[in-house]
Amino acid sequence: MNEDETSVGLGRPPATARQAGVKLLWIGIWLAFMSAPVKDLADGNHTPWATALGVLGLLVFVGAYLVLVFRHTSKALDPFRVRASLAFLGALAVLLSLTFGTPWLVLFVYVSVSVGATLPLRTARWLIPVTTVVLVGIGATLEDAREIITALVFPALLGGFAMTGVRQLVRTTIELREARATVAQLAANEERLRLARDLHDLLGHSLSLITLKSELAGRMLPDQPERAAAQVADIEQVSRQALVDVRSAVTGYRRPTLPGELAGARTALAAAGVTADVPADVPDGVPEKVEEVLAWGLREAVTNVVRHSGAHRCTVTLAPRQTLDGRVLELAVADDGRGAAGTPPGNGLTGLTERLATVDGTLSTRATHARSGKGFTMVLSVPFESGLGSAE
Repeated sequence: MNEDETSVGLGRPPATARQAGVKLLWIGIWLAFMSAPVKDLADGNHTPWATALGVLGLLVFVGAYLVLVFRHTSKALDPFRVRASLAFLGALAVLLSLTFGTPWLVLFVYVSVSVGATLPLRTARWLIPVTTVVLVGIGATLEDAREIITALVFPALLGGFAMTGVRQLVRTTIELREARATVAQLAANEERLRLARDLHDLLGHSLSLITLKSELAGRMLPDQPERAAAQVADIEQVSRQALVDVRSAVTGYRRPTLPGELAGARTALAAAGVTADVPADVPDGVPEKVEEVLAWGLREAVTNVVRHSGAHRCTVTLAPRQTLDGRVLELAVADDGRGAAGTPPGNGLTGLTERLATVDGTLSTRATHARSGKGFTMVLSVPFESGLGSAE
């Protein structure tokens, strides 16, 4: 499943014009509260010249508000520009309210929301009440504004402080994403260091011995060819053993493990926006070969969910189960996506079936919801009791 081009992750800047449009729509939907000044202009309560200026002022205010909230909710790219934009919005709200009257007091609600969305909490927590006080003060100078002031004070305070929470949530999400990337990088660095240490331990002694025996063979070669040949034979034996050790080490690095794949599945599903229910523990006594096959199966299943399913939720279960043929270890991956009815198995499932055959395992697939045919469930079963016996 490719990431929906219309969805924008929380705290993540839009990557396409369509995502930017969706984000702008979610911000602009709150402009429905601008109906009061729009109605005031449409009712013809002002001269044509004043109406034209009012339309221009309202468009400038809305444009500045959208740009400010769109660009600076997650992070203030330019604090000075943010403060200047807020000051401009506040001044424009004061000017339009005093010029056109009571219906325009609603602009202060948007000023309060902008403060909460773009400024740190330590600044916003006093500036939002100040904006509300200015709203009340401007309204006090206007006629018949008492009811509107009463109706706007609560939205101004609630909207402003609610946006401080949204801004904090967005910033926390960004920090968590950055921390996850940092942890992944540190893990990769640690793995490289471990690989370097292991290769040094594996090859350091062998290469030193090969170098020493090569020097000895070189000195013995003219006068003592028999002893030189013995040294060359030792070099061959040491090099072969070093090659075996390296191959064994590389095989161990390449072999997937269930704990690692479960953690990887959890991360991959979360990154794709899929709600994941993944177990944290692996049953004891699973043989290496069985674990490797199940790990490959889990990787294949999760890859299919992320790339092709369009699912919103995925559940992974891993537990022993008693069947008529004996006790088995069953791995099931179920999603609520579009399903795969009538789709022939691809190379991934074919290869997985072949892997399972090496451990006498089986692969079955079905629709997660039998009646609707929606969703896709993959079940891998391998004999478990024999694995326990061999492990012991």
